[in-house]
Amino acid sequence: MPRYELALILKTMQRPETAAALRRTVESLMERGAVVRSLENLGERLLPYKITKHSERHSRGAYFLLDFYSSPDILSGLLNHLHRDVDVVRPTVLKKEARSPGSSCCVTHLKSKLKVCE
Repeated sequence: MPRYELALILKTMQRPETAAALRRTVESLMERGAVVRSLENLGERLLPYKITKHSERHSRGAYFLLDFYSSPDILSGLLNHLHRDVDVVRPTVLKKEARSPGSSCCVTHLKSKLKVCE
């Protein structure tokens, strides 16, 4: 299964409501067969611009990152579900590239490509 990252912006709420929204999101992922690796709270921040969602105007949001494995087939249904959730301001799913075990650092790669002038 490919690895994905869900960048989630929730509207600003009290802690119990935020926890309930996160629980709904994680349960929705798991019901679709995803394996959630981690959940990271990035804190509450100002949004880069005001976002209107579900007839509410938002200028602040709570940012979260969910790291998970899933089949690519579930992503459209998941995003559809998240766009309908009234507590979600912006969901974004990104595919995380798998690093090969023998891959080297980009600096080493660049050094091999450059000619050394003496």
